[in-house]
Amino acid sequence: MGQMRQPAGSGHGAANLLRVVLTPTIIFAAAVVAVAQRIPPTPSASDFSRFSVQAPPAQTAPTQRAPSQTSAPRNRLTRDEAVRLALAQASVFQTARYSEQIAEEDVRQARAAFLPRITAPSTVTYNSPTLGPVAPGTPRSDRFSFIAANAVIEYESLVGAGGEIDIAGRLRAALRRSVALLEAARAGTEIARRTLLQAVDDAYYGLALAITKRRSAELSLRAAEEFARVTDLMFNAGEVAQVDSTRAKVQVASRRDELELARVNEAVAAGSLRVLIGYDFSAPLEINDLTSELPNTTELDRFVASAISNRPEFAQFEAQRRAAEQDRKAARAERLPQLTYSINGGFDSQSLKPDPIYDHSGILATVSVTATIVDWGGSRSRERQARLRAQSLESEPALALRNFTQQF
Repeated sequence: MGQMRQPAGSGHGAANLLRVVLTPTIIFAAAVVAVAQRIPPTPSASDFSRFSVQAPPAQTAPTQRAPSQTSAPRNRLTRDEAVRLALAQASVFQTARYSEQIAEEDVRQARAAFLPRITAPSTVTYNSPTLGPVAPGTPRSDRFSFIAANAVIEYESLVGAGGEIDIAGRLRAALRRSVALLEAARAGTEIARRTLLQAVDDAYYGLALAITKRRSAELSLRAAEEFARVTDLMFNAGEVAQVDSTRAKVQVASRRDELELARVNEAVAAGSLRVLIGYDFSAPLEINDLTSELPNTTELDRFVASAISNRPEFAQFEAQRRAAEQDRKAARAERLPQLTYSINGGFDSQSLKPDPIYDHSGILATVSVTATIVDWGGSRSRERQARLRAQSLESEPALALRNFTQQF
């Protein structure tokens, strides 16, 4: 490279060429970014705090408990630990979280569509000399086989920016649709979390109740067996009739059946809790009994009829309706003219030497307008489909409100 000599002014020409190539790209990128910044920002997870209900904290000293939760044996599973394990297991809640993350990526992709796509294509093309006859005295290497190429060996290196100018509103509708679907996904995650917490509470306290019933059945059986023994002694002494002894034995059999049923219910309740927290069915499971793990009854005061309208289901319905409305706008924008641009700067030369590169460097800008004349009703069908989807979602909140009111 040190042996090559550039013509006078070639250094300044290269610097000017670099400025000429990069300046329009930067200007277009800045303009498009400015347009993209006018789009409403993506809602954060904190926007859903109005209906988010966190897991109840560990209760320190409620009046219903005899010993505190911290005094429980280390090998016993507390309610809060069961909730933590359930949230970490594969469940509908985890699936909803993945759906939320997928929706976040959709928003990023929709925002990236407003920005110019910067590319740097480089191409080397070999074009063989013509195989046909040439004029006498004309070098065959000056005549090329393919007219689309400019030399036997052609070097092309460009830096370009291209994208779409959203004059029809299609990109804006796509972004607002992605934002609405992200809100719906976050509401769905909260719904799944609430459902999982409710299932854990039902399973945990259901198992505690089943254990208490089993212990009560054991005490009842022992009492019935003792009463039958005493009655049998009194019958042998002639103090009671035989029917009393028989009735006591029937009571023992009845209490024994109740104990077996209580044991089966305890096994079923333990299996339900193991499924939620990810315990193996052969692993031992020991929880606090109801005397030390009573639910906090003061939490029931938080559930009032006016709080039904703040449930995340209604936020999800509204977000899905807005997404369907943006689908309708995007389908209508397909019939409007679309404007695209492309700016490329670089060189297209038959040699990599400085002089040919300098002579064959420049900028190529293209602006295209595409108008749809006939699409055979495809966009109108998608527009009607989105309108019907939005109308169907308008009736969902009323139905959900009646169901939640009935449950309340």
